[in-house]
Amino acid sequence: MWQELSVALSLVLIIEGLLPFLSPDRWRVLAYRMADMNSRHVRIAGLISMLSGLILLSLLR
Repeated sequence: MWQELSVALSLVLIIEGLLPFLSPDRWRVLAYRMADMNSRHVRIAGLISMLSGLILLSLLR
């Protein structure tokens, strides 16, 4: 179980690092836009991201 969790965390870090690595200027603009969003919209974006990941995980398993 711990090995799968560490592999999943490693993959998340790799995926999250792709955008700043490939396009740092766009990532910076995105970060500024996120800072200007209200908490409700950020929370909804997080929920959509989690649900998308859950659906993808259930499809792959």
